[in-house]
Amino acid sequence: MLDFVVCVGGIYVCFLTWSALQERVTTASYGEAEERFRFTIVLNALQAVAAALVGYVYIRVVQRKAMLTMTRRRWRRFFQVAFLNSIASPFGYMALRYINYPTLTLAKTCKMVPVLVMNKVLYRRQYPRHKYLVVAMVSAGVSAFMLLGKGGRGAGRPEPAGHSLYGLLLVLVNLAVDGAVNSTQDQVFAEDREVSGQHMMCIMNLCSAALMGAWLLNPLNPELALAARFLRAHPQAMVDVGLFALCGALGQCFVFYTLAAFGSLTLTTVTVTRKFLTILVSVAFNGHRLAGRQWLATALVFAGISLDVYKKQTGDRRPATIKEQPATTKEQPATTKEQPATTKEQPATNSASTARHRQAAR
Repeated sequence: MLDFVVCVGGIYVCFLTWSALQERVTTASYGEAEERFRFTIVLNALQAVAAALVGYVYIRVVQRKAMLTMTRRRWRRFFQVAFLNSIASPFGYMALRYINYPTLTLAKTCKMVPVLVMNKVLYRRQYPRHKYLVVAMVSAGVSAFMLLGKGGRGAGRPEPAGHSLYGLLLVLVNLAVDGAVNSTQDQVFAEDREVSGQHMMCIMNLCSAALMGAWLLNPLNPELALAARFLRAHPQAMVDVGLFALCGALGQCFVFYTLAAFGSLTLTTVTVTRKFLTILVSVAFNGHRLAGRQWLATALVFAGISLDVYKKQTGDRRPATIKEQPATTKEQPATTKEQPATTKEQPATNSASTARHRQAAR
């Protein structure tokens, strides 16, 4: 019980702090000149370096395991995932210039939509019927949240219509690329069963840092020099950026430990409630106000996610009962033959689940 409390507390503290710092770094004004930190590639590169280092320490010190032996094929696949992951985040940061943080957070709970679409289009995966109902509920809730916020009482300072639409377009691009990241990670786990979620965290972020580092060190790109000058001029921004990268990296450790110790259902429940608390924290501490109708739309989104969690729980229990009985009643040798196949597939399932929940937690 104490382990569970520590894990939940760690996820909440790390990611609620991470979310608050993300909003502050990307929207706050620093100094008397009220300058903003607009260097999103630098921010992503620092986050990737911190996550890669923490992931390596987690594997070598906490798990006491060897690192994955890298081949040319593995490097190619990890760089593919890293490239998609690197280009996804800047669209989310840019969207914050045109929409508020609660809207972005709620919209990102729609990540299941592009994940479903990309898996069907790219890898021909099939889904149960309730998944489509969940996607419809979440999409309707997010759309209502966006539409009902315009001009509604208590909605706060209204954004210009063009800005809101442009911000929504940036979020949609972010979600589409995120969906490609998730589906490609699932494919990596399916093709290579030696890859674990911790390996994905460490090596993918290492590749992302290398890609973004190459872009920032380009002599024609002044972003790194401008970001360094900004951070030297505004020490508070340097503290915020450093804590942002550290909290995101440490939060992943609690995510992986919770997944291994308590299962994917518990982790999903914790991360979903964390997103809702993120909205509440942003509303409470950053002056955002939501109309009553927007709260109803938010409830519809989390009702859809709760339905998905419930169906996952009941669906995971049924197949185990149905499949094991015929094997026991028929032939004893059949049971012993199939046992290794079950144990082989387990890491792939856990690894794919780890990747999905790692993205959900962000």
